[in-house]
Amino acid sequence: MSSSRPVLFLFMRIVTSIPQMQRLAKRWQREGVSVGFVPTMGYLHRGHISLVERARKIAGSKGKVVVSIYVNPAQFGPNEDFSKYPRDLERDKKLCRTAKVDLLFVPSNDEMYPTSPEQPFSTFVVEETLSKTMEGESRPTHFRGVTTVVAKLLNIVGPNVAVFGAKDFQQATIIRRMVRDLNIPVRVVVAPTKREPDGLALSSRNKYLSPDERREANILWKSVQMARQMTHLSPNGTSAAKMETRVRRLIEAQPASRVDYVAFFDPESIHPVRVVKRGTQMALAVFIGRTRLIDNAAL
Repeated sequence: MSSSRPVLFLFMRIVTSIPQMQRLAKRWQREGVSVGFVPTMGYLHRGHISLVERARKIAGSKGKVVVSIYVNPAQFGPNEDFSKYPRDLERDKKLCRTAKVDLLFVPSNDEMYPTSPEQPFSTFVVEETLSKTMEGESRPTHFRGVTTVVAKLLNIVGPNVAVFGAKDFQQATIIRRMVRDLNIPVRVVVAPTKREPDGLALSSRNKYLSPDERREANILWKSVQMARQMTHLSPNGTSAAKMETRVRRLIEAQPASRVDYVAFFDPESIHPVRVVKRGTQMALAVFIGRTRLIDNAAL
């Protein structure tokens, strides 16, 4: 009789139906099961997996961790990269199994946005204050799509806690406001940004970068470091206009880089500031070639 190592089977349920997901959510609620939820658009990376790990830690060993994969058309503008957004569901399934996700929710467009000529989809969730600047100004319909799909997913999955990444700082702040304003019974947790060794924030869109563009892309993190140094050397504060000019010069000295926006703001209200001091939040969006990347950090 030969000996062999035990085989570990990692069971992960995959659900594509909204009614089925809602039935499971109601059952977990009745049974008192703690549910941690990580909404994603797929093409997962180490940053997403860190959110899964955070959700697992909060939900506990007896809780459930749900990950959703849905490339939400409502948050893409007419000239943005919805059709080209990277997708690899089989790869994502393997990563989720390895991360010990309990349930992968993969809804379809037809279920998420039911529509017909007689009854078009016509209900959206709109945050009116925090969504006007930065990403909201550059992508006017973006946050309407984000808040609508996140509200729908929270309603479908019914989690106790939902975990988002700090790379999308404005988005996370808006979602917290939406949850508060609409009395959605979920705790929103924002986990730190995961980065490559050279400082580039992990993003599914990094796949678009050519080798030369990838080397240039760390200019976003270099800009943050320069702003932090300026803040450290100016205890009484630095003019936001002056700091923005310095950041733009640094970025646009690179051959493939073009600034969309550089912003300095209060992290709670998202209001822009005239004087940058310690505690000010910085955010920027930069085109590296055709690829638009974002980042942010506390100064």
